[in-house]
Amino acid sequence: MVNLASKFQAQPWWLLLVSSLLVSNIHPRANAEPQVPCYFIFGDSLSDSGNNNDLATTAKVNYSPYGIDFPEGHTGRFCNGRTMQDIIVQLLGFQEFIPPFATARGQEILKGVNYASGSAGILNESGQQLVSI
Repeated sequence: MVNLASKFQAQPWWLLLVSSLLVSNIHPRANAEPQVPCYFIFGDSLSDSGNNNDLATTAKVNYSPYGIDFPEGHTGRFCNGRTMQDIIVQLLGFQEFIPPFATARGQEILKGVNYASGSAGILNESGQQLVSI
């Protein structure tokens, strides 16, 4: 029986092919309407854009060095710059990043909301060790 995982690991050409096909279909358009009317984000720390800032948790990143490469500074993203979701939002043609649920208000909600939260998980036990009540 052929082990497909080892076959794909030995030949990285497939990753280049798939990524070039995905990127070739998404072109940012300057001064154009977004390609989709709204964008809602669900996830964990890989997509969180500041939902944990006001929660009773130690899973917060609204301080240095997080955000040092982000134009707005420390936002609560679990990285030093843009998240994968921020990049997708820009490629889709949005002029601004999708706001976190914790700070989204009024008409902002109609273009989308980021519900992602660091230390989130599918199990009830996910992130329990980070609660600081």
